[in-house]
Amino acid sequence: MIWLKRLFAGLLVLVLLIAAALAVYAYKAFPTIDGELQAAGLQGPVALQRDKADVTHIKAQTPHDAWFSLGYVHAQERGWQLEFNRRVMHGELSEAFGPATLETDKLLRTLGVVRAAERQWQNLPAEGRDAMQAYSDGINAFYAGSSQALSPEFHILGVKPGGPSGKAWSPTDSLAWSLMMALDLGGNWGTEFARLYAARTLKTAELWQLFPPYPGEQPASGVDFSRLYADLGIYRANTPVATKKVAASQGSTWAGGTFYAQSPLAAATTAAAGDINEWAAALGQADGKGSNNWVVAGSHSRTGKPLLANDPHLGLSAPAIWYFAHLQANGLDVIGATLPGLPFVVLGHTRKVAWSFTNTAPDVQDLYLEQINPANPRQYRVPGGSPNAEAWADFQTREETIKVKGQPDLVLTVRESRHGPVLSDVQKSHADLLDTGKYVIALRWSALDLDNQTVLAGLRANRAQSTDEMIAAFAAYHSPMQNLVTADVTGRMAFKAAGKVPLRKPDNDIRGIAPSPGWDARYDWAGWVPYAQTPQTGQGEIEAKGWLSTANQRITPPGFPLFMGQDWTVPYRYDRIEQLLAATPQHDVASMQRIQGDQLSAATVKLLPFLQKALSQPGGHPLADAARKATAGFDGTMRADQAAPLIFAAWADEITRGIIGARLGEPALAVLYGKRHFRSTMEDILERNDAAWCGAAGCAAQSTAALARALDRLQAAYGADVGSWSWGRAHPALSAHKPFGNVPLLARAFDVRVPTGGDTFTVNVGQYWATSDATPFANRQAASLRAVYDLSDLENSRFIYQTGQSGLVFSGRYRDMRDDWAAMQYRPLQMNPSAWAHQLTLRP
Repeated sequence: MIWLKRLFAGLLVLVLLIAAALAVYAYKAFPTIDGELQAAGLQGPVALQRDKADVTHIKAQTPHDAWFSLGYVHAQERGWQLEFNRRVMHGELSEAFGPATLETDKLLRTLGVVRAAERQWQNLPAEGRDAMQAYSDGINAFYAGSSQALSPEFHILGVKPGGPSGKAWSPTDSLAWSLMMALDLGGNWGTEFARLYAARTLKTAELWQLFPPYPGEQPASGVDFSRLYADLGIYRANTPVATKKVAASQGSTWAGGTFYAQSPLAAATTAAAGDINEWAAALGQADGKGSNNWVVAGSHSRTGKPLLANDPHLGLSAPAIWYFAHLQANGLDVIGATLPGLPFVVLGHTRKVAWSFTNTAPDVQDLYLEQINPANPRQYRVPGGSPNAEAWADFQTREETIKVKGQPDLVLTVRESRHGPVLSDVQKSHADLLDTGKYVIALRWSALDLDNQTVLAGLRANRAQSTDEMIAAFAAYHSPMQNLVTADVTGRMAFKAAGKVPLRKPDNDIRGIAPSPGWDARYDWAGWVPYAQTPQTGQGEIEAKGWLSTANQRITPPGFPLFMGQDWTVPYRYDRIEQLLAATPQHDVASMQRIQGDQLSAATVKLLPFLQKALSQPGGHPLADAARKATAGFDGTMRADQAAPLIFAAWADEITRGIIGARLGEPALAVLYGKRHFRSTMEDILERNDAAWCGAAGCAAQSTAALARALDRLQAAYGADVGSWSWGRAHPALSAHKPFGNVPLLARAFDVRVPTGGDTFTVNVGQYWATSDATPFANRQAASLRAVYDLSDLENSRFIYQTGQSGLVFSGRYRDMRDDWAAMQYRPLQMNPSAWAHQLTLRP
């Protein structure tokens, strides 16, 4: 007994020592936000003040010191976020995660994002270089001189900022991060590939039913794609069946054709890679990547001055993508949302003008089929001297060395054609579909071009003092094209589509809708749409109507002479915003916030009669009566506390799988469905009662069967008491941590969750990906921030986002905005707050 007591006492002491050590570590990991610190590289003292809304105010004597200090603060608060993003764009994830992230690294190395940034740096004017350099110096100065402990992610994964190089950030990393935002928002190669994939099974007329043109438009291309690709013989004889990934938590990993047993820590690291790889697999797909913005003229506001609202819809993450700050220096005074990785306010206001974005989503990516020379596989076909002449050129190649944790380095040979990188070398879905001995797919993407100087627009916008100056600032903007809506304190307003869009030749009959023969010169781009000719709306037109809104709908007016694309977002959100703006004669900040919170889904309203008909059938599922009662009076408002939205969403998912899956086959459904919702397709099929898609029994039978499957599924997940079901429980806003959101034990601490309403089509967006994982209805893409700017008094402006300013998981500021965000509450966004919560001085 004495020895047992001693053993117990020893274990207790050990536990207490570990707890004490963890407490000391946690204390040292918190940033210093009061007092004084020194930072080598500053030109003078800088005040870093945090107000009660937790906005960081950076007051410097020079712009250099303001940019430097923003970099310092980003490193303080979001160090892991910077390191993770750096590894993603450099294709260096596998150095930390092992072979689980190799495919993602290979894709990013092939795209050459960092290489493009390095080339663009050579052409960047001094004003851009100075800002990027100062910001980078601030990040590196923090790591060189701070005693703050690294956040837990570094220790769990055993990595350091900057990796082996020890350089946490470089000026070109900021350019590369701008390119990564263009990659996330400005991509449509996935849609082009989806058409190529479906054309193997469907006739071209059916292809346009699966991917319908924008409402009111005819198909942008008259090419018979099914025949074109069949005649070229591009497809593999036997396309491999798409299969589910082996769960990483099973404790093994695949490398070089062999499964290796893993330690628990290694298994957790592999599991953490899951979300990263899913993100990479969805690149080039713009479905749901949108936003809302609108401006109300002074004639329609209670104050007599404009009101501007903005809520960008981006993938939710913890920490959030944004960090709110105020930059003040000589010639610089701007407040709003910054992106860790960039030295300027991306969305916000100066002393006299506010600005907002939504994604325009023009077609700035084209896929090309490159024909391989059968006599020399190192060559591909290029335009010849005459239409039928064959000419060949060598692929440009380079070798990329990827370090892999626990394994030898991998040497990747990257091929490029005259159009760009060969994606099919690193995209499994491409290689599975194509006969790559005869054809490969190359990508032409505008953002990689040497003339991309998007960061200059951001820097110049931060100094603008009027709508005219704001429009002029964005003349330098390149990628991704954005719908810029701006207003100033004098009452002026404007809309401009800012960014580069390629011109396509008159005889280009494919028009970038699907992959084109790369050896035919008529499919090459023919320059750019001039900035003066991109869509725009001026003061007079906005005043005449009383407002202007955008929500990723088609922004080219009727008769617009230039083709910019056809894959716009269906206008459900836009139409609803227009309806709500028209319903109130005089708006104020509160009415702007109510519109941002609206949860009526017009897309649900359109399909709801088909669900109601299925529910009205006698007999059927044991839960049908309870489901009928739960949906009684349901008007399409996707409220978090109701069961009806959940029943509808499950039925809509099941009927989509039942109809489109049966027509295309499960392998194709696995490739094409999930983040792509096919809602417009289903609306058309059901309204036509199309037997070619629904089968001989008709669409009503499909709907009834889908309802039964949906109720079975919901009963298994939530029990037989339909009254206890709720949309919010199934549809939490999931701000997943990168990378620990995929590791159950760690996700409980690192993820940020809150029940929400809405769906993909509501103004208050709550996009879910109807995949077959454990959370098919989780809200993964929503308002990444909400802001309302009052141009009668910019100090009356408001903001909120879904997590918190801190990136440190055990900080009270890590998730302190979550509940307010879900409840449509806001924080003040003020340049001159009444009091400071924290004050720090940064000295040279």
